[in-house]
Amino acid sequence: VMTLVLGWVLFVGLPRWVAPKPVASAPPPVTAEPAVPERKIKARLFYVSEDGHGLTGVDRDVAYGADPSAQARAIIEAQLAPPDAPQVTAVPTGTTLRAVFVANGDAYVDVSGDIITGHPGGSLNEQLTVYTLVAALKTNLPAVNGVQILVDGKEVDTLAGHVDLRQPLVKNPTWVQ
Repeated sequence: VMTLVLGWVLFVGLPRWVAPKPVASAPPPVTAEPAVPERKIKARLFYVSEDGHGLTGVDRDVAYGADPSAQARAIIEAQLAPPDAPQVTAVPTGTTLRAVFVANGDAYVDVSGDIITGHPGGSLNEQLTVYTLVAALKTNLPAVNGVQILVDGKEVDTLAGHVDLRQPLVKNPTWVQ
């Protein structure tokens, strides 16, 4: 009987006690999923015309926004981005979008104070600056009736003394060629 017990311990019991612990296998390598291209829309953005007396529209790819405010943000951010040559922007360099929202048919666009401090002045330049923003939203968002421009979160009377900004503005076709 002792031989049987000793045989069992040597061939069955002992290997169980001293057997190496199973090593966790490494997780399978993660394969990267192909990047999903960002959804885009075609939007018409506005730049100073060749003669410098109006605005001309140029179609550009713009990020898709899930709701009117998000779409307005994408359009204005694209409008404020430095343009490709030969386009010239009417918005002073350095102007950034602080906030934008759409409510009750009007878009409220809050831009940085650079739109005033960097503005060259003059009635023509001010009209072009203001109507660049208005036309970009009115052309691309039919639900927007008017555009109210705010500067650093506040209502302003004007950018450079010529265009009344105390109420939402509508697209002015005389500025778009």
